[in-house]
Amino acid sequence: MPIQVLPSQLINQIAAGEVIERPASVVKELLENSLDSGASDIEVDIEAGGSRRIRVRDNGTGIQQQDIPLALSRHATSKIASLEDLERISSLGFRGEALPSIASVSRLKLSSRRPEAASGWALQSDGPEPSTTTPVAHPVGTTVDVRDLFYNIPARRKFMRTETTEFRHIEQVVRRIALSRFPVGVKLLHNRRQVLQLPPADTRAAQERRLARVCGDAFMEQAVYVEHAAAGLKLGGWVAAPTFSRSQPDLQYFYVNGRMVRDKLVTHAVRQAYADVLYHGRHPAYVLFLEMDPVTIDVNAHPTKHEVRFRDSRLVHDFLFRTLHDALAQLPAENLPPPRPNRPLQALDIRTGQGSGVPQSRFTLDIREQLAGYAALHPAPATDATTNTPAQHPHEDCPLGHALAQLHGIYVLAQNDKGLVLVDMHAAHERITYEGLKAAHAGDGVRAQPLLVPLSIAVSEREAELCEHRQDWFNVLGLEIDRTGPEQLTVRQVPVLLYGTDIESLVRDVLSDLLEQGDSRRVETSVNEVLSTMACHGSVRANRRLTIDEMNALLREMEITERSGQCNHGRPTWVQISVDELDKLFLRGR
Repeated sequence: MPIQVLPSQLINQIAAGEVIERPASVVKELLENSLDSGASDIEVDIEAGGSRRIRVRDNGTGIQQQDIPLALSRHATSKIASLEDLERISSLGFRGEALPSIASVSRLKLSSRRPEAASGWALQSDGPEPSTTTPVAHPVGTTVDVRDLFYNIPARRKFMRTETTEFRHIEQVVRRIALSRFPVGVKLLHNRRQVLQLPPADTRAAQERRLARVCGDAFMEQAVYVEHAAAGLKLGGWVAAPTFSRSQPDLQYFYVNGRMVRDKLVTHAVRQAYADVLYHGRHPAYVLFLEMDPVTIDVNAHPTKHEVRFRDSRLVHDFLFRTLHDALAQLPAENLPPPRPNRPLQALDIRTGQGSGVPQSRFTLDIREQLAGYAALHPAPATDATTNTPAQHPHEDCPLGHALAQLHGIYVLAQNDKGLVLVDMHAAHERITYEGLKAAHAGDGVRAQPLLVPLSIAVSEREAELCEHRQDWFNVLGLEIDRTGPEQLTVRQVPVLLYGTDIESLVRDVLSDLLEQGDSRRVETSVNEVLSTMACHGSVRANRRLTIDEMNALLREMEITERSGQCNHGRPTWVQISVDELDKLFLRGR
């Protein structure tokens, strides 16, 4: 084909392919325009998950009559006029592509009125060329009404998900933008039903109420306010204590000059700040706002404007890390994980399995009975009365050998034919519990046991709705959870294997996993991931004193459990140190 100039409609549709990924992308662009117009009140009205209708109304400054046609023209904007303006962008939008791109893939109507105008003006766009402006009754501000998204691009429409899934993405966008502008009131409706209403928040108390509404009361109970300025940078916001860590990065909100961003540098700095206090595989929760000179940041790095580039990335990284590291260091002691006790190795009498000092407690899980059965079949080896050492005992049937002692309440020391075996008891028990849950789920289902006292849990409204809609799915996992309020759940039944564990943290993590995975058709493929989270909570923890019989039972269970060499997170559960390696350590035979 010869080189030719593309039609304007096709150009806009190509641009829409970069910017308009789904209905949530339309909502994001329209909300940013409303905020740039100085609106203090925004209403978002959604029908059929955004596929049928998206209407965003604000009370901003409005658009003059002669500028309304230009608003639907590509590369037409009131936010920048020169290269200097581009280098100091303080507005959320600046390319002038959002409205024409949206209009090219939908039926769009733009209505607006300036404060000094006697009436509003409207413009309908339903084809290659928009119609002429017509007078319309309209309050001060702007309304953008988008109908039949992707009606003229059937292939794009087929890629849209279910109504529930698309609206969930829209709701997340609205919540994120609502956190970026506390003084702006936001209202969200879906199919004429009010889903979210956030009044303006001008005080710290009002801001924290909005945070609790968006992130949940539990987040605010565990969050501390952070504020620090240095080197031309200012960081403020809320960070949750390490005890409120999440299984998914679903409560991480970061804003640069009021713009929500997802940046690898920021994520790495925050994770490093939490490194000394956050368990492996967990994700911190935070809502943070970074303010800096617009000249030192490039927001024109990605079509969707989710990514930014920092001129001095190292300065930004170090500032974020140091500020958050110091803030976490000043948290009250009860919010930090308990320190590992500095105790000497407990002396054990192999003949009786009793400790010489600290009394030993047994498993509180029902799996203890199962381990006891294996302990009866494989008792601890007898000892020689004269030397008080284990007598010779064949280990052919026991690859992991027999237990000798427990080190610092964390590791099990065992002897086999090859030498010494070191077992991380939590990692090993986690794999055993996980495989047991998988087998039970694939077989007759998880055995459940009612709680003597039902447990009430405060969650966000979105999590409560999800739990209410997924009750049958939770029942399959052995969890009976009822919604007893707009933001309240009551746990009445739990799996037998997990009775007596931290059920509240378990429920929060399961909800987080489900929200991250998507609709119910995807839940079946992620059941193993949820079971892995459940197994982590149901496994024996460090500093739990075990008897010799319990340690041997754990070794026997490991020997018959698939993939017992690694825990659910990929860490090794045991290591073998041969007699030859031990001889080399002590220079024996030289």
